[in-house]
Amino acid sequence: MIDINEAVIARLKKGGETFEVLVDLEKALDFKKGKTGIEEALVAEYVYKDCKKGMKASEIEMKKFFMTNDIKEVAKKIVKEGEIHLTAEHKSKLREEKRKKIIELIHRNAVDSKTGLPHPILRIENAMEESKVKIDELKSAEEQIEIILEKLSEVIPIKFEVKKVLLKIPAKYSGNCYSVIKQFGKIINEDWSTGDLSLKVEIPGGMIEEFYDKLNGLTHGNIESKEIK
Repeated sequence: MIDINEAVIARLKKGGETFEVLVDLEKALDFKKGKTGIEEALVAEYVYKDCKKGMKASEIEMKKFFMTNDIKEVAKKIVKEGEIHLTAEHKSKLREEKRKKIIELIHRNAVDSKTGLPHPILRIENAMEESKVKIDELKSAEEQIEIILEKLSEVIPIKFEVKKVLLKIPAKYSGNCYSVIKQFGKIINEDWSTGDLSLKVEIPGGMIEEFYDKLNGLTHGNIESKEIK
């Protein structure tokens, strides 16, 4: 479990009252996307009126505003419907971590569209600065890649090498897998008519192994895939 000193506050206002819980940032964001349970995200199993002052919400207040006094059920609503609050220092740290990961992804997956060769890391860093790329600390690196490439293409010739993949995912795994697929690539078409999810997607070549690892983990290997030209 994360050190409570590194936890962040998720806050929701209802009926003029404030309710807060302490969460692990990354796991809380995963919970919002349906990728993990609230148990993984919560750092302390309490609902507060003010975390910093240690003021806990009463069972009566929770029942009144959430129709339940079950802490985990209340926490689910706070994290899903509320806002996650970060200090300026925490935001800065997260942005720098995301910036480094984005640069790594671009260096590994993108090429100079004129020469077909990879761009050096320093060139990517300079291009990000010149094109005034903005990093969202609350979005994954994969979610931001496409818009960042568009900005970079204004100052350097750059493109991602992509692979086209056909996927068939059993219905019981399709919801969680769909959100992961959207993070990694571009969905060309999709078909839910049989109950299972069939898709054709474009994935950056250098991310294909990580992509398969994620999907296999979510489906326990129960997925059909085929790369096409």
